[in-house]
Amino acid sequence: MLAQLIQALYNIVDSFFVGRYADDALTAVTVIYPLQLIIIALAVGTGVGLNTYMARKYAQHANQKASDAAGTGMVLAVLTWLAVSAVVVPLMRIYVKTSASEPGAIEQAVTYGRIVCLGSLGTFLEGCWSKVHQARGNMRLPMIAQIAGALVNVVLDPLLIFGIGPFPALGIAGAAYATVLGQCVSAVIVGVRGACKPPKVSDMRFYAKRIYHYGYLSIAMQMLYVVYIVALNVILAGFSDAAVTVLGLYYKAQSFFFIPLFGLQTCIVPLLSYNFTRRSYARCREVMRDALLVSLAFMAVGVLCFTLLPEQLLRLFSKSPAVIAIGRAAFPIIGSSFLAAVFSLMTPVFFQAIGNGLTSLMLSLTRQIFVLVPVFWACSKISLDSAWIAFPVAELIAGALGTMLYVRQLSLWHLPLGVQHTAAKTR
Repeated sequence: MLAQLIQALYNIVDSFFVGRYADDALTAVTVIYPLQLIIIALAVGTGVGLNTYMARKYAQHANQKASDAAGTGMVLAVLTWLAVSAVVVPLMRIYVKTSASEPGAIEQAVTYGRIVCLGSLGTFLEGCWSKVHQARGNMRLPMIAQIAGALVNVVLDPLLIFGIGPFPALGIAGAAYATVLGQCVSAVIVGVRGACKPPKVSDMRFYAKRIYHYGYLSIAMQMLYVVYIVALNVILAGFSDAAVTVLGLYYKAQSFFFIPLFGLQTCIVPLLSYNFTRRSYARCREVMRDALLVSLAFMAVGVLCFTLLPEQLLRLFSKSPAVIAIGRAAFPIIGSSFLAAVFSLMTPVFFQAIGNGLTSLMLSLTRQIFVLVPVFWACSKISLDSAWIAFPVAELIAGALGTMLYVRQLSLWHLPLGVQHTAAKTR
């Protein structure tokens, strides 16, 4: 979880220093954020599928199959990077113009986006090799790798953006290079013992199908996240670039509270999958209980910060009066949704881990597409301030639905909602 939290520094630090470089550069980073999420969705989703498959093979003592799957995952990481670069880079300018209108912001976004996409090989390889280590029970090395990568980014950002000492002043391109180099450092660290020899091509096709069988839902759910961010950016662009920037700054600021939750999502998938395979249903319930309690604690702090300190959070990244004015109204409204978000985000992961992909996908669609985007669009017709109400509405509806289905699943397992201390019996 600590590693996931520190991983958030990649975007947060970029925004912090870029915001001090130029206002249009900050808008540029916000516009490119969905593309970075696409890269992360493909990398992490493939990694989750690999992790889940390897965990099941280790539970069945089929270690060679787990190793062959790890080698296949590395090949998939490289091929995915090539495909993303080939598609996204030529279309970068077209995409940017959907969410930005000022010429300066457009040029900055194109520059930043092309460098980040072309240099994303480190992200794909790190996403694969970290999951290999986690499937083997080694959580420490991926954490060290991500911390090291984030520290490289933190150090290089001001040096390359502003040209401190012998380093050239590269502006927003410097922020992109710092991010890429940090990700490469992370990949090298986990790749030392995480890289495995790929199997024969004929066998790779089999393992690729299994990896995506377990990982496609994670990819789909994270892609939905991208879809709704792009949709909201397009709606907000109708007001101003400052409104688009506020949404981007919200995602930067909330990272400190949501990243631990996302880290828990990643960690509990192999645990739930392993215990579900062994029919240790009571243990599955306990894993969910602990994950929900820890997540609620983090998110409660987030509610307080976004409610009481909205301007302070905004000024970490921007001094623009327009951005601060919009964000001061938006942050407390969005922050009120955080506790409900715990249930709307954790329950889909639970159903994904136990093999109920349809329910998992339905819950994610309800939260991000069926409720949030339409309500945001409808409320935006009233006023910009009204649009932010869509966030608590979506989280409450999706969270309530997810909780109802989770309780129903427990009843199918003949387990009460209250948790007895049965861990010793089920391990």
